[in-house]
Amino acid sequence: MDPQELPTDPHRLHEDVMAMLVGTLFVALGVTFYTQATLLTGSTAGLAFLLQYATGWAFGAWFFLINLPFYWLAIRRMGWSFTLRTFATIALVSLFSELTGRWVTLEGLNPLYAALMGGSLIGIGMLILFRHRSSLGGVNILVLYLQDRYGWRAGYVQLGIDGLIMLAALMTLPIERVGLSVLGAVALNLIIALNHKPGRYMGVS
Repeated sequence: MDPQELPTDPHRLHEDVMAMLVGTLFVALGVTFYTQATLLTGSTAGLAFLLQYATGWAFGAWFFLINLPFYWLAIRRMGWSFTLRTFATIALVSLFSELTGRWVTLEGLNPLYAALMGGSLIGIGMLILFRHRSSLGGVNILVLYLQDRYGWRAGYVQLGIDGLIMLAALMTLPIERVGLSVLGAVALNLIIALNHKPGRYMGVS
């Protein structure tokens, strides 16, 4: 049977809310790993990390501000429901990324472990959010639109954009930290690419 002909079981409101909370907590924990190890990821979060390291301002504040211009594209291309979900998601990640640093104390964190586990946590969180019609905004809005419109794999498109951000990071971070960040970005995007294929997951919100 064609996947488009399969019956769908829409997500209920409480399922969307729970997914949003769990997904953003996963992302925030990954952000905490990266902040503690002075690493970064891609997309708008990567830009927020770079600005955090360069200015000393908190990641959450930068992440919220950078995403503001992208809401226009979200409204125009993805609709109000997606945009409002994404706004709430970004606000929660901005909040939880600050609170997690107070809730969790990390001592002796191995940078390689932080890169791989932090990237995996963020990837899993993003996957949960994608499946409930939300995202982390910014570049994520663009790659989701490209997947919906042209069938391009969100993870692979994201990987290319992340590569450019990693190159920019060489001006701010030591090369070994950028190299570890690349490993984390690969782990993150492989999780999305392998698990977020068009037609595979039929849940809708």
